[in-house]
Amino acid sequence: MYDYYICPHRHILCVDLKSFFASVSCILKGLDPKTTKLAVVGDTKSIGSVVLAATPELKKLGIKTGSRLFEIPARSDIYIINPSMKTYLDYSSKITEIALQYTAPEDFHQYSIDEFFMDVTESYHLFGETPYDVAKRVRREIHEATKIDSAIGVGENLLLSKLALDIEAKRTDDGIAEWRYHDVPEKLWPITPLKAFWGINRRSEVKLNERGIFSVGDLAHYNPAHLRRDFGIIGVDWHLHANGIDFSVIREKHTIHSPSIAKSQILMRDYRFEEIYVVLFEQFDEVAHRLRLAHRLARTVQFSVGTKDGRVFRKQYTVKEGTNNESDMMKVTWGHLKQIADPYALYRTISVSLTNFIPDSAKQVSLFEDMEKVLKEEALMKTVDELKVKYGQLAVMRALSRTDASTLKLREGLIAGHKR
Repeated sequence: MYDYYICPHRHILCVDLKSFFASVSCILKGLDPKTTKLAVVGDTKSIGSVVLAATPELKKLGIKTGSRLFEIPARSDIYIINPSMKTYLDYSSKITEIALQYTAPEDFHQYSIDEFFMDVTESYHLFGETPYDVAKRVRREIHEATKIDSAIGVGENLLLSKLALDIEAKRTDDGIAEWRYHDVPEKLWPITPLKAFWGINRRSEVKLNERGIFSVGDLAHYNPAHLRRDFGIIGVDWHLHANGIDFSVIREKHTIHSPSIAKSQILMRDYRFEEIYVVLFEQFDEVAHRLRLAHRLARTVQFSVGTKDGRVFRKQYTVKEGTNNESDMMKVTWGHLKQIADPYALYRTISVSLTNFIPDSAKQVSLFEDMEKVLKEEALMKTVDELKVKYGQLAVMRALSRTDASTLKLREGLIAGHKR
């Protein structure tokens, strides 16, 4: 259906640092990541703390990312430690320096702290006869410099390299797999269920199943005009991806047209419904502060809360004139939550997100508003923002942040939500 001759023929490496956080933690203690049972948890002093990373040997016992501290067996051969985000970042930077010896900075993309892409189309011939040779060298040098194992997918585009990594390289003895267009029918099309494929979640899978599409091969052979009719442009993307086609180029950096300012948390214990008011307000304080510093107003507010048993209550609403006032956001959000959430459930996750931005210079004041009150509120928010920028988030806090339900003080000084 597609002519692969006119598709991009690049040489992309997708590199994954295997069990990165747990491996670094093992290495710092002089332990072997391959044989050690070790878990990195958010806070070793909190029994409900979440497991952030686990070594392969510990995963064999059923402990994985997202497990709770109390689920880890009390055994002398199991190590439980706090994260060290600054150290993780230092290791990641050291590995990035190795990668940049093989490709130009504009051809490098850091996907996450433990995964990155390298486009070696223009440079691989300087280091080996094939891109596969470069992958072997990169993998070897990373291990020699840091003792961390890696897996590498090699492909003709970003998509194929990522799929080669996730589906094959992580399971091979040498940690490398290469996927080319001619591999698509054999390696890509048999993938099932669809939610295991890039860009398809459970809800989309159900809708595709209703149309008789159960494997990636089914998707690749489905009429793209019908996919566009039923799913819009995302349906076209699915069809291209199911045929192994991706026109993305690393050096052509993506511009975010619909950015968001968001905050989410996994709570360290079970929270009653009335207690999540405190954490939710603290989150709105934070995102509204960031919004004001960006000189923006948000027209769309989204929020969700998740219960201990996995239920999620979510909603979004529109503020036509835009807002950057956390008190206003909290008032409307809490009103919605009291209508849709279970007041008797125990809660473990909370998130808020602001989108659909406009410049704060576009703010319009209603004729029915008390102008003196509005100006006093704006002056107060400006003062609070200035104090937080100068002295930190704890410089000014609400009285409710002194209650037991607050998580604000626990999060102060963390990197990416974790200890330094």
